[in-house]
Amino acid sequence: MMSDSSVSVATFAAAFAALYAAHQVGDHWVQTQHQADTKGRPGWAGRIACATHVSTYTAVATVALVVAHLAAGVPLSFGRVFAGLAISAVSHYAVDRRVALCRVAGWLGKSPAWLDHGGGMYALDQSWHVGWLFVAALVIA
Repeated sequence: MMSDSSVSVATFAAAFAALYAAHQVGDHWVQTQHQADTKGRPGWAGRIACATHVSTYTAVATVALVVAHLAAGVPLSFGRVFAGLAISAVSHYAVDRRVALCRVAGWLGKSPAWLDHGGGMYALDQSWHVGWLFVAALVIA
C-alpha cells in the first residue's frame, strides 16, 4: 500500500508528464499560424489571438489530465486541477503576449539581437512554460 506522500509524488510525476506532453502538442501542433503570428502584437487582435491559443492549449492539457486519470488511475482533485490549469493558462498568456518576456530578458541582460535572431525568444518562451508546468503539477498533486 502506498503512503499519502507516495501518492502525491506519483500524482506530481504523472501530472507533469501529462502537462508536458500536452504543452508540446498544444504549443506546436494545435496552435494556428495566425495565433503564432498575432498573439504578441499590441491591441485587441493580439489579445484575442493569444487568448484563443491559450484556450486551445488549456483544452489539450485538460484532455491529457483526464486521460491520465482514466487510463492510468492518476488520482486527481477537480479543485487542484482547476488551480493548476489556471496557473498554466495565466502564465502562458503573460509570456506569449511578449511584453513580460522581453522585459525579464532585458533585466537579465539578454541582448535584443540574441532574442530576435539567435533563437533566444523561443528558448526563453519554452523554458518559461515548462517552469510553470512544474508549478502547476505541484499544485495538482
